[in-house]
Amino acid sequence: MTHGPIIRLISGGQPSKAPAGTTPADALDFVSDAPDRMAMSFYPEPTPEQIAELGTAWQLHPVMLEDILIANQRPKLERAGDVLLLVLRSARYLDDIEEIDFDEFHVLVRPGNVAVLCQDNEWIDGTRVSDHDAEHPFSLIRRDDDSVLAQTNLLALGPEAVVYRVIDAIVDGYEPVLRGLEIDQEQIERQVFSGDAAVTERIYRLSQEVIDMLQTVSSMTEVVTALRGGFGKYDIPAELQKYLDDVADHLARHVAQTRELKESLTQILSVNSTLVAQRQNEDMKKISGWAAILFAPTLVGAIYGMNFDDMPELHWAFGYPMALGMMLAVGVGLYFFFKRANWM
Repeated sequence: MTHGPIIRLISGGQPSKAPAGTTPADALDFVSDAPDRMAMSFYPEPTPEQIAELGTAWQLHPVMLEDILIANQRPKLERAGDVLLLVLRSARYLDDIEEIDFDEFHVLVRPGNVAVLCQDNEWIDGTRVSDHDAEHPFSLIRRDDDSVLAQTNLLALGPEAVVYRVIDAIVDGYEPVLRGLEIDQEQIERQVFSGDAAVTERIYRLSQEVIDMLQTVSSMTEVVTALRGGFGKYDIPAELQKYLDDVADHLARHVAQTRELKESLTQILSVNSTLVAQRQNEDMKKISGWAAILFAPTLVGAIYGMNFDDMPELHWAFGYPMALGMMLAVGVGLYFFFKRANWM
């Protein structure tokens, strides 16, 4: 079953459920009737038809509409007329398979209106739409901490407040992902020094996840930087400016943390390559030593196996015991020689 858009109409900072059958055009009409009104729309499972309806009502630029329909994009910010499009990516770490699950969100903003499209049919916490009721997406708008924003009527600050809260929820989700990556990196370090041959593939796979995470947090940083650059131009309230500055600080830490992980895994891979080369060198020493030990008896046996008539020891009664003794003596002598040289 496909979920339609969930719309809330806000008047004076107080939300109410939109009447059944409310369309994006109806929400625009509601906002235009009074200056203290706002409409929030969540699209849990956006279909091409729903996106087309939204695009028609909001008069979206064709290129922007195409971006929304195609999806599968890195975080970015675009403006077309009075409409702002943000592409955001949340992340969850799946520890059992050591992979990061990314979910894409498109946030559209215009005066008095904000729409959030869940392109992967999942909420920011990674849970499926079908697991929650219609109030679930709006729970992320509330704040239960002691911040200044928690003491302010968030919805009264306009659509930008909703956008910043969505970004904050996404950025908060990066922390457990990085913590999971760090734990696996520590496990890999121990695995490298234990001599586990399977660790190389694990390093490569985790490095790819870290690279994907670095691309995401770096792109999100560019989005937040662009939003901060519009504080003065779009007359953003001081509370929201301070709020987004705090989100930017969190992102900066995440970027530094991810880069450290990437560099650490590169160093671990280098150390692992060195240890593998050392182990291979030790193995080659042992192989070479045993080859030399086995070659000496073979040489003696080959010489006395030529059966020439004029070989002095060929008809000697002690020739056979002497040959065996030479083989044994040379083999034992080489063994102790290589043993002393730490080749065995």
